[in-house]
Parts: sequence; C-alpha cells; structure tokens
Amino acid sequence: MEEQEKSLNFIEQIVEKDLAEGVNNGRIQTRFPPEPNGYLHIGHVKAICMDFGIAEKYNGVCNLRFDDTNPAKEDTEYVETIERDIAWLGFKWGKIFYASDYFQQLYDLAIRFIKQGKAYVDEQTAEQIAEQKGTPTEPGVASPYRDRPIEENLRLFEAMQRGEIEEGKMVLRAKIDMANPNMHFRDPIMYRIITSHPHHRTGTKWKVYPMYDFAHGQSDYFEGVTHSICTLEFEVHRPLYDYFLDQITGENFAGLSPYGPDYRPKQREFNRLNITYTVMSKRKMLQLVKEGLVAGWDDPRMPTVCGLRRRGYTPKAIRDFMDRIGYTKVEGMIDQGLLEHTIREDLKETAPRVCGIFDPVKLVITNYEGEGETLVAENIDGHEELGTREIRFGKELWIERGDFLEEADNKFYRLSPGGREVRLKSSYIIQATGCEKDADGNITTVYATYDPDSKSGTEGGNRKTKATINWVECKSAVDAEVRLYDRLFAVENPSAEEGDFRDLLNPDSLKVVTAKVEASLAKAQQGDHFQLLKQGYFVVDDDTKPGHLVLNRTCSLKDNYLK
Repeated sequence: MEEQEKSLNFIEQIVEKDLAEGVNNGRIQTRFPPEPNGYLHIGHVKAICMDFGIAEKYNGVCNLRFDDTNPAKEDTEYVETIERDIAWLGFKWGKIFYASDYFQQLYDLAIRFIKQGKAYVDEQTAEQIAEQKGTPTEPGVASPYRDRPIEENLRLFEAMQRGEIEEGKMVLRAKIDMANPNMHFRDPIMYRIITSHPHHRTGTKWKVYPMYDFAHGQSDYFEGVTHSICTLEFEVHRPLYDYFLDQITGENFAGLSPYGPDYRPKQREFNRLNITYTVMSKRKMLQLVKEGLVAGWDDPRMPTVCGLRRRGYTPKAIRDFMDRIGYTKVEGMIDQGLLEHTIREDLKETAPRVCGIFDPVKLVITNYEGEGETLVAENIDGHEELGTREIRFGKELWIERGDFLEEADNKFYRLSPGGREVRLKSSYIIQATGCEKDADGNITTVYATYDPDSKSGTEGGNRKTKATINWVECKSAVDAEVRLYDRLFAVENPSAEEGDFRDLLNPDSLKVVTAKVEASLAKAQQGDHFQLLKQGYFVVDDDTKPGHLVLNRTCSLKDNYLK
C-alpha cells in the first residue's frame, strides 16, 4: 500500500493536529527511552517504530535516551546491545542521552520541591508506605513524617546523598494528596537510596536516585521532547507526569527551558504488543536465561531482537509486521502466525532455493556412467534476475526416505517400482527399479534408471511428470547441523495461565538433525538466508565454523495465517 493511501493512526492524527495549530512552534521531537537492564524484545520494537517513525515522517528528530536510574540492574553491556539492535532495524537517532545526564538538575529540582514544602523525607518501610496508600475507593493515611520542618527535610535529604543514611532507611516523597482517587498522586516516592551498586556511568558519585515518574517528564522537558509516546500502562501515570511538569513550566520556573515559555512535552499512549506462544516480561525472560532453559538472550526461540535476528528474521519483515498490526488504544493478543507470515513474504522473494535432505537414503542410478556432471539451477524459479547456482549430479544421490515406497498405490506419485516416472529437481527423469534392505528390513539403498535425454532446460526436459523430488549428490554433499525451532511455549497465552510459567514450555521447541545439503552451502556465511526446498526457510547460524555448517529454521513453508 502506498504511503499516501494509508490511514493515519491516532498518534499521527495528534501530531498533525499539533502541527496545524503550531504547538511547540511546529517542532517534532520524540525519544526512545529504554532502561539498560536487559535486551530489547519485539514489544520494544513496536515503540521504536512509533518513536522513530513519527520523527521520520514529520521531519523531526528522535533521540535515544537510556533511563539509567537504577544502578542495581543496569549495565554497559545492555547499552551496547540496545544501540546495535536499533541500528540493525534501520533507524538512526539524533543524539544519545542518559537520564544520568540530568542527575544534578533533578537533584536541584528536588531541593526546590523541599524548600517549597512540596516534598518530605519519609523513614517508613516500603511495606508501611504501601499499606498507608489506601485503596482506589478509600483515602490513604498520611505519613507521620509528612509535616516535617523544611529545614529538617533538607538536612536529611542532603545526608542521604552524602551516603550517611543506610540504603532502604529513607526516601523522598512528593507531598501531594493522600486522598486523591488516582493512587499515583498519594505522595509518590521521588528518590530512594542505592549504595550497594555503583552506577555504570557515574560510579559512586550519587547515593540517591530519582524514580521513573519524577525523572521521565523532567528529562523530556530538558531535552525538548514534544511528543512523549508510551505504552498504555503509563496512561494512569500521565496526570502525575503533567503535575511534575506544572512545577517547572510557566510561571513556576520560567526560562528553565531553551525552547521558550510556552514549550511543554505531551505524553500519549498506545497499546502494547502481546504475541501468542511467548512472554514479553523481561523478568521472565531473565529467568529463562539464568536457569538455562534457553541458550541465552539470543536464543532463536526468544522474542528478543537478537533472538529474532539469529532466527533469521529481517528488519524489513519485522517493520512490516508492525505496520500490519497498527497502533490503537485497545490491548489485544496478536497471532504469532502473522509474524511468521511477514518473514515468509520477505524471504520468498529473496532467499535462494537449495536442496537439503533431512532423512537421507541412498539412490543409485544404475545406468549412469562417468564421474558426474555439473548442472545449473535458478536460485529462485521464475526469477532469472536473482541468478543461478551450480549443482553436482552423479551416479549416487541422497533422497528423502519418504520419497520412496517399495509398495505404493496409485495415489503415491513419487518413487516406487513399476514404471512410474519422477523428475529429480532441475535434472533428469528417473524410474525406480528396486531397493536393498538391512537385516532389520530398513531400506538402505534405492535403485533407479534415468533418461539421459530428459535433462531440465533441454528440449527433452519438457516432458511432464506427476512428481518432482529433491536430491543431493553424495560425493559433494555437505553435512549440516540443522536446528528446527518451534514455538517456545505450548500454550497460546502463557502469561494468563495459573502456576509456574516454566511448566508451560514446549518440550519440542528445538530438535536437532543432521542433513545432507548442496555443496554450494559450504561457502555460506553467517546470516545468509536460504529456502531448503520443501523444508522451510533457514539462516546460517553464528555457530558456523569452517567445516561445520549450522542452519536455523526461521519458519516452515506452510502458512496458515491467511486461512
């Protein structure tokens, strides 16, 4: 669908209305603000496509800002992987910022809050504070420290920052309204003490760290963000986002922003991405990794960006998937089949076709003479522009065991003794003459004759058969470790099930087989995509080394989504 034919999503409608009304002087600036405490997953990609997509579409800028306000969980490793994943998806940020860039400004604002009587130091435990918050229908109970003198609050907060107060003993709370129907307004925590872990950028300089609700809107404001786009779970936080902005905009702190007295960020929310047969919880993903239930964050069964990349998904397919599901205000569950459909749509036009035999049995062509020959096959049938490849043909071939039956009825069109003709893909027509078995009755060798005048691409090669089967020449075949991945969980919505989510893992999510593949794959590089005929789409895995080819199945050929 052409860009101009697409209907605008509701976020784009908001942006176009703001542009028409000259809000923020017609400037568009977004940000993608991940916390560097784990790897990006496909749910983050939905936000990435929105944040960067809005900036691209309306000639704005999208910055990357790391929300690094919790040193206990954050690491430089995550910063680097997040940058790499965003670049791989094809997006370019304007500048890189960190919430830690604003630690001094945020601390100074907290001091102002205290001096204005809008914040106080609370010595209660987290459990006591939670209990006193009340319920949505019952007001909370004021902290016994709520009316502390301003001077005492200043002294204690400064002592917290100097490291004189033990971690967990005190917090700084905003003094708002303990009876507000919005629970987030009931004196939310602004700062807590963290001394047990150094910060990945600032080391041990800071002993107090701002909470998300206090840091996020102010960071948007300092940077000049015009549209702060979040997922729906932050919708109930928006009034608090606006409250904190009220304290630093307009007459309260005129001139604090270089973007003028009328500048103000606007937060808007869209639905999160939930996909069948997986989990989007970073905590649960971390459990899977730490307990060895998957082979790391980049395990091809994981919904992480690096896992999808290793599985063989392309940036184009992932971004097309986001286009298809769209952005609304309604939470829902997306069928994983749609994600698989988009990668098939991409790879069917780009992935070269090759033969791979998963359950091989030897085929001997009894009337073939000579040392063999080189044939030419199109990389993708009907796409001459995508080139050709050379395939080796000879007297002994590998074929799929299921393509031969010693005794078959007239509904079986593949190899069987009795005069039926079958074409070997891109080569000759053959007829089975018999087979050889081992002591247990298992077929070890199939025998056949070929018609030398039936080679594909020649005049005699136009003769039609009811079946075409795949093959690989024995001498030149390459052994490949093939990892057949399936869905990680056995149930459609593991997050909705009772009990331990780990008990819901699909025991058949990974099977490993050794396959015989075409000699052309001996030169395949990590990340190369192929369609193994009749088997599915595959990618060359990172574990591939000289003499050891590893292929990951991206998806099967069968596509039931549209049905």
